[in-house]
Amino acid sequence: MTVTRIQSNEMGSNSYILLDGESGEGAVIDVGSFSPELQTAIAQSGIKQLKYILLTHGHFDHILGVHDLKEKYPDARIAIHREDAVSLYDPEESLASTSSVVQKPAKADIILEDGDEISIGKNVLRVMHTPGHTMGSVCYILEPEHMIFSGDTLFCRTVGRTDLRGGSWSDLLASLERLMSLEGDYEVFPGHNRQTSLAVERVSNRYLRKK
Repeated sequence: MTVTRIQSNEMGSNSYILLDGESGEGAVIDVGSFSPELQTAIAQSGIKQLKYILLTHGHFDHILGVHDLKEKYPDARIAIHREDAVSLYDPEESLASTSSVVQKPAKADIILEDGDEISIGKNVLRVMHTPGHTMGSVCYILEPEHMIFSGDTLFCRTVGRTDLRGGSWSDLLASLERLMSLEGDYEVFPGHNRQTSLAVERVSNRYLRKK
């Protein structure tokens, strides 16, 4: 699986372009904006079929480009957890109403639940429901290659905030415990800032550090 990161808006949100080179199938994880940089990266990625628009949660800085991306690739299926699906068309839920941006509505094609699997060629992403930042936050886990796309649940040296609509500190701690319980090391591709690893976060992140 080839992974390309694009910083998609002024808030520093990360979009990830996933490509299975053998089949040509691909996906985009989080679409903070439908920027020229994202469009060019998708066009140059080698993707022959954009199968999915995968969302880690429903905050506006991760979904503002979904409407336009879906319009350009109508066969790509929008996937989001059921608890955050309303955010795709409700600016109050996405928090777009608290900013100066205008949100174009979209609708989920796939409502995710914990344990669901998303296939991109021979690659299978497992959905882990990780509430805390939002009620419907998820991580996408690619087991054979030990990759986690963590959204705003886990960052390099820190974790997602819980003081916004739908946030819960106790839920986030439980979600982090689930991530920490994964065996071995994983590359972590977060929703903001730089890439890290689960092994590094276990010893350097005060929220994950083993007692």
